[in-house]
Amino acid sequence: MKKGMLLVETFLMFLALTVTSRSLPTIDGKVFGIYPVTNEVSFFRNVDDAGNDRGETFQVVMINGFKILTDFTFEFTGDFNWDMSPENRDHYIELSLVKRIGGPISVNYQRIYSTFEQEGINQFGLRLSF
Repeated sequence: MKKGMLLVETFLMFLALTVTSRSLPTIDGKVFGIYPVTNEVSFFRNVDDAGNDRGETFQVVMINGFKILTDFTFEFTGDFNWDMSPENRDHYIELSLVKRIGGPISVNYQRIYSTFEQEGINQFGLRLSF
């Protein structure tokens, strides 16, 4: 039940952020700003290399910049699968917060939720953008 509620909360957060980023124009103030980058929804039919049906995937990708005293990027990636794994439905969600520290280098924090893991996973890393 806990994992199901987490999925619902994540989906509601995604909807709130998407509506906010789509309904507001780019805002660029000295203290606060919102910069929509991309918000995409895709639907895939999955087939393995042998040609066997592997179900469907609904994918959401949302990348938006924001400023609260300094600039950050928030990224949401969610894959929601049907009939792809032994479980009838599974999901993989990444929530990322990215801060550019100079040139092409950024620090990145990601929180991962999936049906493949018992609990969320924290990732800390460096990103090279080119």
